[in-house]
Order: sequence, then C-alpha cells, then structure tokens
Amino acid sequence: MLERKPLFPHVIELNHAAGRRIGCSVYLVFDGPDWLLIDIGYDESVDEIIELIRQLDFRLQGCQTLIATHADADHIQGMARAKSILKAPITGHPAAAEPLAKGDRILTFAEIAAQGIHLEMPPFKLDSLVNDGDVIELGSLKIEVWHTPGHTDSQLSFRLGNLLFSGDNIYRDGCVGAIDAHHGSDIGDFLSSLRRIRESDVEWLLPSHGPVFRKDDAVLDSTIARLEGYRNMADFGTCATGWPLMEEWDRELAQQKMPC
Repeated sequence: MLERKPLFPHVIELNHAAGRRIGCSVYLVFDGPDWLLIDIGYDESVDEIIELIRQLDFRLQGCQTLIATHADADHIQGMARAKSILKAPITGHPAAAEPLAKGDRILTFAEIAAQGIHLEMPPFKLDSLVNDGDVIELGSLKIEVWHTPGHTDSQLSFRLGNLLFSGDNIYRDGCVGAIDAHHGSDIGDFLSSLRRIRESDVEWLLPSHGPVFRKDDAVLDSTIARLEGYRNMADFGTCATGWPLMEEWDRELAQQKMPC
C-alpha cells in the first residue's frame, strides 16, 4: 500500500501520488469511503491510475462519479475504459455531450493532422449533466460547479471551499489552455472566465496541467492583459514547440514537493 499524501484535506492528485508525470492532472476527491475523479487522461494510463487508486487503499466500488472537465482527448480519452472498470457514471457539461457521444476527433483534439496527431477517441455517454451553479455532493462535501468556457465551450471548474479545480483556464506560469478556432475556443468567453477567477476569493488553483499554485492576482492580471491583445493577434494556439513548466513539474513530482 502507498501512503496517502493529500495536497489539501480531501484532495489527492495522482501524478503527485505517483511521484512522476503520468499525464494531465487527475484529482481524487474523497470523503470517507466515497470518492470521485476529476478527469482521467489517455486510455493507455487508465490501468496504471486505477492500480494507483487501489494502492492508496480506496475501494473501487466507492467511486461515485468520473468527471470530464471538458471534451479534450488528453483529459478524457480513457473515460470509456475507466467507466467499464469502475462502473461509475460520467459527469460533464451539456456542450460536451454530443462530441463525446460521437467520439468527435476534431473537437476533442484527438486529430490534429498538421502536427501528426491521430488518436482514437472512444465514444461515451455523459450520464449526468451539470452546469453553472449546480452542486455535486460527495459524502459531507459540497462541490460547486462553475462553467468557465473559453478554452472550450464545455470547460468546467469546481470549487471546494478555498480551492478551485480550475481546468485549462490558467497555469502557474500564466499560460492558458490552447486557443484554437477549430477547437471551439472563444477569447471573449476566456476573458470572462479568467476575470471570474480573478475576482473570486478562492486561495488555491488546481489546474488540469502542471503544479497546484496559490492564486496570484498579478499573474491573472498579466494573463488577462495578454489575452486582450490576442483579440487582434495570431501568435497563439497549437504552434508552441515546448513548455518548460512540464520539466519543472517532472522535477517537483519526483521530489514530492508540496504546494507553497
């Protein structure tokens, strides 16, 4: 068995638990025997993630739901497989329902021909649809649903006390999720979502990629100003060739570094 190392009460991040990067951030939120997962990542990682959950001494039958933060393959390609193992319902935003049910490879970023990306996208049905203001109950916990579109039209964030599972809205280095017209991105919506996060009283942001970090209004202000400029600029989206933050995260996972 592995020692549980929650980043915060009731919250374990599975890359951190493994001590290395498996894929996107996968958050296990628990209260007593009940737990849920926020995202799952690629299909090839599902078995490893579920075995890690076993090693953390969670009963698989305790999974109350699998949450899809949005309909991107790097977050949800493994959902169909995870559901078949865990027998748990999948929760997501109504805007994600159709592309996920169809296994739409374009909208899910499973197919990016210009970059040589050709992934399978196993279709699956969302069993529970949630929208802004809804509350997901887990044991004694109440998790507030935020609809934070921009990166995609289905992007969800989730508030738990002073924590915000913030999806692909903002990362520690001020980067944001890819902005791409073929992906259904909208810069105006993105700015509204970032301003909502900026104006909130949450203290910690738990993103879908990279390390957890304390909410920094100066970083958010800088990012908002940059995206304002993007309204009339073309230098964004899927053209990036590397991301130094991922190398930093690899080192921190190996060191089991806690948020600071």
